[in-house]
Amino acid sequence: MALTPTRSAAEALDSQDPLAHKRDEFFIEEGTIYLDGNSLGPAPKAVFDSIDRTMREEWAKGLIRSHNTAGWFMLTDTLGDRLAQLLGAGEGEIVVCDTTSLNIYKTLHAALSMKPGRRKIVAEGTSFPTNLYMAEGVRSTLDGATLALEGRDGDRIEDMIDADTAVVMLNHVDYRSGVIRDVKALTKLAHERGALVMVDMCHSAGVIPVDLHDLNVDFAVGCTYKYLNGGPGSPAYAYAAKRHHGKFTQPLSGWHGHAAPFKFEQSYRQGEGARALLCGTQHTLSMRALQSGLAVFDDVEITDLYSKGRALSDLFVQLVESFADDFGIGFYSPKDGTLRNGQVSLTHAEGGYAIVQALIARGVIGDFRQPNVMRFGFTPLYLRFADVWDAANHLYEVMKTEEWKEDRFNVVNTVT
Repeated sequence: MALTPTRSAAEALDSQDPLAHKRDEFFIEEGTIYLDGNSLGPAPKAVFDSIDRTMREEWAKGLIRSHNTAGWFMLTDTLGDRLAQLLGAGEGEIVVCDTTSLNIYKTLHAALSMKPGRRKIVAEGTSFPTNLYMAEGVRSTLDGATLALEGRDGDRIEDMIDADTAVVMLNHVDYRSGVIRDVKALTKLAHERGALVMVDMCHSAGVIPVDLHDLNVDFAVGCTYKYLNGGPGSPAYAYAAKRHHGKFTQPLSGWHGHAAPFKFEQSYRQGEGARALLCGTQHTLSMRALQSGLAVFDDVEITDLYSKGRALSDLFVQLVESFADDFGIGFYSPKDGTLRNGQVSLTHAEGGYAIVQALIARGVIGDFRQPNVMRFGFTPLYLRFADVWDAANHLYEVMKTEEWKEDRFNVVNTVT
């Protein structure tokens, strides 16, 4: 079967791509088609020199002085302000720190601290599990607090926000399907009913346009190792709208969140602005890696990224559609590219995991999420249209030959 559009047509699109040069800024092995940037971005080439310099010059020679001379201590703010440029926030509204899970815990507590007469957290039941685990953890620490989940305790979040709701926890993009949620409309509704909103940006930052001020959310969190290419285990970030600075508290009162950490006072005084969300000493090497990841965006317009990312994923949908029914492949993501981020998720009743493993063996790297979702991320900084064509063709061959049924592809790894 000859896929259409043809590979030549895909190559023609590559020849006209204004972002084509960005691929050279990443380390991607020959023969690898990397469609998992929605889980872990590839390494920017600049990161190797950055980490080496941090270790050989700043640490080995600068020693403790580098907290000042190399700016280590303020990287939480420096990187936060750089992220703010990508996310439509202002200076001092974002800090880079900790993990997404910890930042969810802190920001939910912060929101609840601002609504003392309300005790309910409302969340999507389809959220990434850690969001729900942390929300449950927050609930368990506060007398009278409750957690209501869309799909379990009500059909629609819109109908669940009531006079007892303190905070609504949303996902800008669904991690399984890539569907973009109308956060702006939900935030407006929540505010009208007296509730605050905290939004998870993990699957939107760096791939679709984000304007936190326009969304008007109160708090936000996100990771940096996906589309922002910060590296494995790179620090997360937390956003607190300026209008709330000085009006909230959070329970992880570590010394970096203190108003004057080097006065070494016995009692805690909360720091100003988003710095109130800081806790302990951050991981400098990971911060430097993230700095290299963010530098890749310096000469890029996020709208250009979104346009190309959508075109890449639309091409994949078009190609897979031509043979999907023949092999029992379903679309978990909407086919309409305006409704999703840079991700296309497919389903297969029998062999979703094995199909992904067979593709990985061919050099096409995606991932799998229970119960039967195959995820493919189309990151415009380094992917080519020819890569998309090749990936779809490999999927066709895997299905046609039924190689996914081989025993080796059905051995489940620890990380899927």
